[in-house]
Amino acid sequence: MSNMENPRQSANQVVIVSGMSGAGKSTALRQFEDMGWEVADNIPLTLLVQMVRDVGAAGTANLAIGIDLRTRGFSSEQVLSSIEELRNEGHDPVRLLFMDCDEAVLQRRFTETRRRHPLAKDRPVGDGIRQEVQRLEGLKSAADLRIDSSNLSQPELKRILTGHFSLQRSSRLAVTVMSFSYVNGIPRESDLMFDVRFLQNPFYESNLRPLTGQDEAVVEFIAQDPVFDDFMEQIEKLLMLLLPRYVEEGKSYLTISFGCTGGRHRSVCITEKIHDLVVKSGYFANLVHRDLADARGTVK
Repeated sequence: MSNMENPRQSANQVVIVSGMSGAGKSTALRQFEDMGWEVADNIPLTLLVQMVRDVGAAGTANLAIGIDLRTRGFSSEQVLSSIEELRNEGHDPVRLLFMDCDEAVLQRRFTETRRRHPLAKDRPVGDGIRQEVQRLEGLKSAADLRIDSSNLSQPELKRILTGHFSLQRSSRLAVTVMSFSYVNGIPRESDLMFDVRFLQNPFYESNLRPLTGQDEAVVEFIAQDPVFDDFMEQIEKLLMLLLPRYVEEGKSYLTISFGCTGGRHRSVCITEKIHDLVVKSGYFANLVHRDLADARGTVK
């Protein structure tokens, strides 16, 4: 939708924050508050439209509103209807953020914290989670942004939210370049993701196995792969084509991920090089090695 392409240029923004119980909605709302947004959580659904109208009339606030199964009068259909009504009235960007998470991870979180699921107070947690998935499917499908917190730490979640919703006015594209291990699951926040397991593997060299892709000996070994130079050249061409277009389209945050089996050698090496390339090309870039600290002794 054209009125939502570059929300940072608006003086007033509204984000509806919803999602699975235990997926990080409360953490997200706290981060919005830390970023200077006004936050309201679980207001009766009948008050949503009027609250946004009042804030828009004042013209001074950015508003994040938490809505979930606990919200009085909740239904996915009513939430979507309210959002459509506000957009049709010409309000400044009204976006829907959906916090998602794998069922197994949610079950573990509820078990570890001994919390009761709101839909399973006298039943197994899994029953409540599956019922919630069905009731929230409409919101998940319609969301402007979905964040899967299954493999995210709280600092990583806050970094992603800051990248998408910071109120600091900037035309710069913030890029995160990340390495990861396929063993630990793919980073679902990725916009561009590349599998580098085709490169020759330093793990099988006894002198290189204890090292990482940040060590020169490992970098030299990987660079000897016959397709290494062609791969790097093609990735550079692709990024130099795409990054300016993302800026033109008003995109403010981009995550590029490189994965291998263990997240220690190949993905780290490539991520370091691509991060340097992005920085040298004039873009702001974060460097993240998601699984490097946990990669001891794993096959990479």
